[in-house]
Amino acid sequence: MPKEYSTKFKTEVIKRYQNGESILALSQELRIAQSTIYHWRKEFCSIKAANRIYTPKEFDALSRRLEKLEHEMEIIKRSGYIADVPLQKKLSVLENIYRQADNTYSVHELCEALDIARGTFYNYIFRRADHSKREEAQIELMRLVQQVFDDSSQRFGAEKIRVTLAGSGVRVSTKRIAAIMQELGLQSIRPGAKKQYKKQQQYKKQNLLERQFTADHPNQIWVSDITYFKVNDYWMYLCIILDLFSRRIVDYRVSRNASTNLVTSTFRTAFRERGNPSGLTFHSDRGNPSGLTFHSDRGKQYTSAAFTALLQKCEVKQSFSATARPHDNAVAETFFASFKKEEAYRREYTSEQSYRKSVEQYIRFYNELRPHRTLKYKTPQAFEEAYRERL
Repeated sequence: MPKEYSTKFKTEVIKRYQNGESILALSQELRIAQSTIYHWRKEFCSIKAANRIYTPKEFDALSRRLEKLEHEMEIIKRSGYIADVPLQKKLSVLENIYRQADNTYSVHELCEALDIARGTFYNYIFRRADHSKREEAQIELMRLVQQVFDDSSQRFGAEKIRVTLAGSGVRVSTKRIAAIMQELGLQSIRPGAKKQYKKQQQYKKQNLLERQFTADHPNQIWVSDITYFKVNDYWMYLCIILDLFSRRIVDYRVSRNASTNLVTSTFRTAFRERGNPSGLTFHSDRGNPSGLTFHSDRGKQYTSAAFTALLQKCEVKQSFSATARPHDNAVAETFFASFKKEEAYRREYTSEQSYRKSVEQYIRFYNELRPHRTLKYKTPQAFEEAYRERL
């Protein structure tokens, strides 16, 4: 049976050790195993720190607590100090940290540092995963609708697309396909084809601007173009609509696809936010009153049946640059040159989100802070405000 030693005896042995006697010598003299004395040392040997003396056990507990606090501080720093932000924002930040390649913290550590229940975080992750699956399914369906529409040479409407997809095992309602077609700016050319053809011929090869890049008032002439920029291993496409009167960027869109939808969605938003300007009639110093004119190059997005039909529906005149004549759309080209020289070429984009944020910030700067020589060194926003004050 192992011999029991009193606490007093143990502390006296440790005191002799602290006074310089070796554990080996104490073991031989007292006939006690060295491992036992090492255990007593861990339990009773004091550690002096500042104005207090700690036992090894206390010191180890304190060290673990300090390490935990250091981890929590590091997590809080990486989160951007979000203690007072809404829960959804906290959850989003926590998920970003959790999914980072260099993350070494467990969910327990992350949630404790940001004061979020682990169950709440797991529910958020699972809901996001379900939402992502729905988004992926919707994107795939949109791709299939676009593909069938293009394969039919823009002839099929929602019902024929539904039948075609059903033949491939994809079952979806006509109503849902019609909603997707509207979102993508797809319109079958069959209804009223003859009337539409005649209207298209009116616009064919017409350059209504002839490099006269001035306007007498807002919403008289809009110019548009698409540029691209490589982010990581993929191309990002930027579509802008610019008002020639003030040089203001009326609206823009960023996308991974240079599709017709990129142009139609940009135009729809611009048209809505500027108050449906086609219905307005302006008195011009050039003579005849006129409504809105939309000028672009001859890219397939701008010459597509869907976009041409949209402009006709909105009663907007369409004007095109001559083939291979970028100077016919010089104002839009100049904006892209400024954006790339003043912003894009100075950045190293690590993600699609960082590029989108850069575009947003530059366009706000361009509209609100950047003076233009053609505007007598006013900003586009100030130039439009001055015009409204004169009315």
